[in-house]
Amino acid sequence: MAINHLEGKVFPLQRDNVDTDQIIPKQFLKRIERKGFGKFLFYHWRFEDDGKTLREDFQLDTPQYNDAEFLLGGKNFGCGSSREHAPWSLQDFGFKVVIAKSFADIFYNNCLKNGILPIRLPENTVDALFKNEKKAESYRIEVSLESQVLCDSEGLIASFEVDPYWKTMLMKGLDEIDLTMHYGEKIETYEKQNEVSVLGI
Repeated sequence: MAINHLEGKVFPLQRDNVDTDQIIPKQFLKRIERKGFGKFLFYHWRFEDDGKTLREDFQLDTPQYNDAEFLLGGKNFGCGSSREHAPWSLQDFGFKVVIAKSFADIFYNNCLKNGILPIRLPENTVDALFKNEKKAESYRIEVSLESQVLCDSEGLIASFEVDPYWKTMLMKGLDEIDLTMHYGEKIETYEKQNEVSVLGI
């Protein structure tokens, strides 16, 4: 799905060093498709030991947050193993943007490759977003990928950086397989020429 202008509710996760096993525990990595992981997102934080009862101290599934499209995090978000299932579970649950003070590099790149926009912002800016979310009755964030600008419903405005290659990919809704297929005819022509060269014809 193409990403350009997004506006929506925010789930605040004011924790540092959120690792990929907390995002999607290892026992749920048996699927080979990208769908179906959302129900296991933050599993041990959302559910009691019976796996069914929602915990009262983690509010993701409350009406206030359960349709949020923006996740607001702390430092070193997505650390730990390199599993792509982490962005898959976030995306399957409905998150389109993850905002944090810093990201683990592999997780950051996996987000970009899987159609999620990760936004790094300075610590004081993220702290201000957390404060605004707490005091606002109906808190929302708006992002323009084209302009690389984020603003919230309390009047905060911040710019962010994104690699031009990935910016184009996200805005066009492409992944690397889509990009390869775009050059399908040229690849086929090259392969035929190479075959002719190898056969000496």
